[in-house]
Amino acid sequence: MTDEEAVGMTVLLLVGGHETTANSIALSVLALLRDRAGWEALVASPDLVEGAVEELLRYLSPVHHGVVRAVARDATVGGTAVGAGEGVIASLFAANRDPAAFPDPDRLDLRRDARAHLAFGSGVHQCVGQLLARLEMRVALRALVTELPDLRLAVPFEEVAFRFDAPIYGLRSLPVTW
Repeated sequence: MTDEEAVGMTVLLLVGGHETTANSIALSVLALLRDRAGWEALVASPDLVEGAVEELLRYLSPVHHGVVRAVARDATVGGTAVGAGEGVIASLFAANRDPAAFPDPDRLDLRRDARAHLAFGSGVHQCVGQLLARLEMRVALRALVTELPDLRLAVPFEEVAFRFDAPIYGLRSLPVTW
């Protein structure tokens, strides 16, 4: 590996790991504060956090931009013919909302077994930092529900500013109080 490649990989891991995890934590907290029953369930049983993290990753999918690939040979995908060399964009967000994989996919269900989600991609293109991201989310959410059980939004939900103009979906800020 050249010095340039090593620096590029380091920047990718640092920025990619920080941006996705920080936004996943903030989006998760927002989703839980909007669904007070979900927040209260975690406050009452912090052991639910581990499974809840998987459902939150599925439900929120911080990477909304699709994965771009070129088709190697003629194929049919979902009833649509795709020719060799044509480009396709796979949406991880849409895959995580597939009702064939996740019944009632637009509902946040903290008790759902969502381990098959694709928030981190799959196969050889699966995120190398996924274990660290999961651990960071678990630690952050467990700390919040145990140390700040009365956490709530400090502004109406409609005033929360989202970031739609970046590769990683997230929030500009998350005003909270307790």
